[in-house]
Amino acid sequence: MKVIICGAGQVGYSIAQYLSNEDNDITVVDQSAELIQRINDTVEVRAIHGHASFPDVLEQAGAAHADMLIAVTQSDEVNMVAAQVAHSIFQVPTKIARIRAQNYLQPHWAEMFGRNHMPIDVVISPEKEVAHAISDSLHVPGAFEVIPLARNRVAVVGVLCGPSCPVINTPLRQLASLFPQLHITIVAIVRGGRPFIPRGADEILAGDQVYFVGETQQMKRIMAAFGHEEPEAHKIIIAGGGNIGYFLGSDLNRDFRDITVKFIERNRERARFLAVNLPDAIVFHGDALDREVLQESNIARAETYVAVTNDDEVNILSALLAKRYGCRKVVALVNSSSYEPLISTLGIDTVINPRTITVSKILQHVRRGRIFSVHSLGETFGEIIEAEALESCAFIGQPISELDLPDDTVVGAIIRKDGVLFPRGNALVQAGDRIILFAPSHQVAKIEKMLCVRPDFF
Repeated sequence: MKVIICGAGQVGYSIAQYLSNEDNDITVVDQSAELIQRINDTVEVRAIHGHASFPDVLEQAGAAHADMLIAVTQSDEVNMVAAQVAHSIFQVPTKIARIRAQNYLQPHWAEMFGRNHMPIDVVISPEKEVAHAISDSLHVPGAFEVIPLARNRVAVVGVLCGPSCPVINTPLRQLASLFPQLHITIVAIVRGGRPFIPRGADEILAGDQVYFVGETQQMKRIMAAFGHEEPEAHKIIIAGGGNIGYFLGSDLNRDFRDITVKFIERNRERARFLAVNLPDAIVFHGDALDREVLQESNIARAETYVAVTNDDEVNILSALLAKRYGCRKVVALVNSSSYEPLISTLGIDTVINPRTITVSKILQHVRRGRIFSVHSLGETFGEIIEAEALESCAFIGQPISELDLPDDTVVGAIIRKDGVLFPRGNALVQAGDRIILFAPSHQVAKIEKMLCVRPDFF
């Protein structure tokens, strides 16, 4: 597949990294010579210095033969025009554009992106996606990441195992006998900052970050088995009332019962906007690093503090202050990868990476076959894939436990109308099943092919 990526910033760079590991023809365009040099030095793709929406630059990038254009420059307008040029001049079949300004995304302007106007096939709003991801994580107390799948019938959950976790120092193959009523599949473990695919003889150690697939209706019992029995939060403070904070507040008021949402917002006009548009919320005008403001918001009684300002340092420091003043759980939005080695040692419970969330959403539309969702775990470590097993799929008629999968690929669950199956026993994969898989990045292309067609189908 030939893909043009407009924008060599963090998101464009990450997408280029993912897709360059597979059999794709990738060209990256950016008007920053420094970013183009960086991607030339570190990723095996073709990189062009130029303005991403100029027809001659897109022509040089090979738009006449491209299958897809992904526009993720820093400018919404450049992204939109690049998609328009790709459609009108070069007939590129699929156009994906990141658009941040919410003025473009109001429901009454929805027709603007139709094929007869500005033909963008997929519009990505990072702020909405980040807000949804934070809201999802709050539905499972004790989890640092939650990815709902298969219409919320199962979820991929990331959990930190403490010294008192009941399952530590136990070989994974024994978990089923110790907890026979719990339906889970452990797909990955991060230990000391290094992710790996566990085997049956591996043990969970204190301090491990464990990713598992579990049934949503069993989630409280599963979390208890990992030593997490925290109650659901009902008192939440959000620092930062920008688009992410606003969308998060809207999600919380809609999806949670008996909840109190408070905002701390530094800009007076934005604080007024929040007070008018989120009348159920309490809004404090002030600095999230101000001790008096935090105490006035009653931080000691808050169960969760979420820092989503546009400043990484404010998010990190204010989260640490909130924890020090008695808040049970703190969440911080961190854009820069420079802080990653420090985060796990600081005591912040959940770190939200907008780049990873945005990349996951875009990859969902890049993947072939009947793939419903794709979520990245870590930086180029691997992907959680939710896909339908088509009649032509190589998995059809095969026992779950005997699927001929690429190395280090894990089946998390099989979802069908009458229940959820986990990869144990001799149940056969049927056409129409939804399969939850974890695959290392370098194996994803093979998984895509297996999901599309088996060799003997024709």
